[in-house]
Amino acid sequence: MTAKTNRIAFQGEFGANSDMASRDMFPAMEPLPCQTFEDAFLAVENGEADIAMIPIENTIAGRVADIHHLLPESRLHIIGEYFMPIRFQLMVLPGVRHEEVRTVHSHIHALGQCRKIVRANGWKPVIAGDTAGAAKLVAETGDRSMAALAPRLAADLYGLEIIAENVEDLESNVTRFVVLSRKETVIERRSDDDRIVTTFVFNVRNIPAALYKALGGFATNGINMTKLESYQIGGKFIATQFYADIEGHPDDANVRRALEELKFFSEKVRILGAYPAHPMRGTL
Repeated sequence: MTAKTNRIAFQGEFGANSDMASRDMFPAMEPLPCQTFEDAFLAVENGEADIAMIPIENTIAGRVADIHHLLPESRLHIIGEYFMPIRFQLMVLPGVRHEEVRTVHSHIHALGQCRKIVRANGWKPVIAGDTAGAAKLVAETGDRSMAALAPRLAADLYGLEIIAENVEDLESNVTRFVVLSRKETVIERRSDDDRIVTTFVFNVRNIPAALYKALGGFATNGINMTKLESYQIGGKFIATQFYADIEGHPDDANVRRALEELKFFSEKVRILGAYPAHPMRGTL
């Protein structure tokens, strides 16, 4: 049995949004920065960290595509979710004036969430590995024409100066994170008021109207499906996998009936996790 490390893995440098989400939800754990999402997954699988905090979708930029490919292939389980309002600060080297900026560096999703300020100023957007990594790059490069879009914590960590606050395009900019673990958590419903989310992936059988038939059980059993996404697997356009979130616990009678119907019309069904719904779920 792997010993506990009390570490939580995330993708990016210290000060990234994933780092902030980790500190918010698990303040007693030690954040472990990883260069890529795959590295964060492997850190948990290999026992270097107990859990991982992984962004899965954003209200402006949409889904984080890498995650939907990594999750089904991993041995990890979703044990929780966290919703975090995202605020981006425009930061530069100390003393740099607004008119000196020529390029803005950040993660591709951050740049997509701050298009208005970049376009309004005619700056060149430059993609970085993550938001805090962009701030670190600006600090280390020492180029006065460079700016970064990153969380406020990154400015403190890397000695940068914020020259524009909360520059995201919309105030309702929220990222949903999932918490991943090697060990599957068996969550029990204590009362009918408990809000549980179940996430699963499935591949339908190659028969006419297979998807319609596979999902019919959720409608007839009164189950709210809050997410359904499809993506190609195996490099072929004929092989499709579906990712879904529903409200309910796998042991609920209506969910159990719906999953049985899903399995009948599917080649493969895998439950990735059943976990408590975050308080912000359904309020956005």
